Amino acid sequence: MAPKKSYRRGYAVAVLIGFDSKTATLWNVFSKVVKPSYTLHIKGNEGDAKALYNLYEEIVNALRPTFKGGVKSVILVSPPRTTYSMDFRDHVGKHHSWLLNGPTKVAFAELTGSAKSLAQVTNLARNAAFQKIVQETTTEETTNLLELLEKKLNLSGSREAVLYSIKEAENLILPSRGANEAEYLLLTDKYLTEHRERGRLNRLLQVAANRKVKTRIIKANSPAGKRLEQLGGFACLRKTA
Repeated sequence: MAPKKSYRRGYAVAVLIGFDSKTATLWNVFSKVVKPSYTLHIKGNEGDAKALYNLYEEIVNALRPTFKGGVKSVILVSPPRTTYSMDFRDHVGKHHSWLLNGPTKVAFAELTGSAKSLAQVTNLARNAAFQKIVQETTTEETTNLLELLEKKLNLSGSREAVLYSIKEAENLILPSRGANEAEYLLLTDKYLTEHRERGRLNRLLQVAANRKVKTRIIKANSPAGKRLEQLGGFACLRKTA
């Protein structure tokens, strides 16, 4: 029997949330595939303010691990002539303003369509409008990361705020105590695919993820990616006071 081909999903890009009258279905968008995450059900009537509040809180809580992992692009999908996405964004603005400001800022975007089933999401992902909105949303998110990178580059102190090599990042992250000092691992998709020691790089990314270090892979041709390419395509940001 021939061995099964390895299933490659690529790297994390965004989260997609498909709304309908009774549910919110969360999908993880990777560079090569879209995979299901959670389906959350409204507990009560659609027009019940308390039931909607509880559903929106469940969504925010379900998104927290993704944000902690470094992905902060969220695409909201609602059927035509509905306000589900807008209502959720209003909830975020009223109760979770930390998602809209400062270093924890998340890039939100809205799209009309249906994203409850895998077939619907697959069709949606093939749509040019979807590809465009993913690109615009992730560009907004990585622009926020670019601001953080520039801030770190301009810091002066006894310890470097930005590390530029895998070896330096390994020395910081691989010892369990040092991982607490790492804030972000940033690299371009070009760096990821062209690096000569892919196994070593993948090990670092896996250990970083296991130790809750935020990781973001950025398209090399984006504004943030172009800046990162000037630094060699890779940067490890150290936490600073």
